[in-house]
Amino acid sequence: MKVGLIFGTRPEAIKMAPIYHKLKENNIETKVILTGQHKEMLDQVLNIFDIKEDYNLNIMKQNQSLSELTSRLIKKLDEIIKNESFDYILVQGDTTSAFVGALVGFYNKVPICHVEAGLRTGDIYSPFPEEANRKLIGSLTQIHFTPTNITKENLEKENYKPKNIIITGNTVIDALKWVKENKKKELKQIEKKYELKNKKYILMTMHRRENIGEPLKNVLRAVKKYLEKKPNIFLLFPMHMNPNVRDIIFEELKDLKNKILTEPAGYLEFISFMDNCEYIMTDSGGVQEEAPTLGKPTLVLRDTTERPEALIGGTAKLIGTSEQKVLEYMYLLEGDMYKEMSTANNPYGDGNASSKILDVIKKDYDEK
Repeated sequence: MKVGLIFGTRPEAIKMAPIYHKLKENNIETKVILTGQHKEMLDQVLNIFDIKEDYNLNIMKQNQSLSELTSRLIKKLDEIIKNESFDYILVQGDTTSAFVGALVGFYNKVPICHVEAGLRTGDIYSPFPEEANRKLIGSLTQIHFTPTNITKENLEKENYKPKNIIITGNTVIDALKWVKENKKKELKQIEKKYELKNKKYILMTMHRRENIGEPLKNVLRAVKKYLEKKPNIFLLFPMHMNPNVRDIIFEELKDLKNKILTEPAGYLEFISFMDNCEYIMTDSGGVQEEAPTLGKPTLVLRDTTERPEALIGGTAKLIGTSEQKVLEYMYLLEGDMYKEMSTANNPYGDGNASSKILDVIKKDYDEK
């Protein structure tokens, strides 16, 4: 059996890493095809998890449109997939790389396995282009590895065959537990570097396309108002490299004293940041999944989410980006809401998703 893993961003690499290791442990020929969106951040994750790339397309360039990205990916991936003759191609999540990987795999009649399948907001433009990407990937997929009952139901509503939809949990939990067990020394060093044990802080990330501009400004104004009255609480904000994001952060928070603005955090750094914070404010999807494992309440700075499990389970609150609403929830977290959210059960699995995925692929291959 030969398996191709196609990914290009840091979140994809994190969620693919446990699968990569399971395939290797079982002596399954595995080829890693990097599309190369997040070069520096991606390299960090590859090093942490000891992932060896076989191809790197280095596809990103400045101000590249989605149309140009898609066309370039199609050509480069087609050459590789034709040459390799894979038995399966695995793509993860909802990036354009994942969609094009599934599309080109389909063109070459290679079975597609979609890891983290079935997430939906119901609005094709929110998030953009991710909602469309995951729906399109679904239509090309042979085996849907879906993290929860809700995501399974989403796929069944779209008339995918139940036998092809497998609930596994989310591989991000596998990765997080692996790091907590195998990188204890490194995590301790990060705590010391940033003096995390000596600070009470809120961790914040915000960079989605739909939030750049007024939404980000509104949230930061609320955070500033709150923290100006709480001088002993800090804001820790690892900033995205996008200058449009950074310019707003610098402008809105220039007079706030109790802030820590850092460069984009490495994977180990971010785990340490999450593990030691009071709570998290974010528009990131992956953080919504990781936070419950660490017992951290999460305020989701979006109007929609494709991860309702966290809302239903009580680990996250969808609060939008209005200044008034953000401020309201920051004060609410001073009360009973904090305990309720921090002790809620993790809806995203037990850390064995990659083993379940491997078992299904092996069984499917043996039955052919």
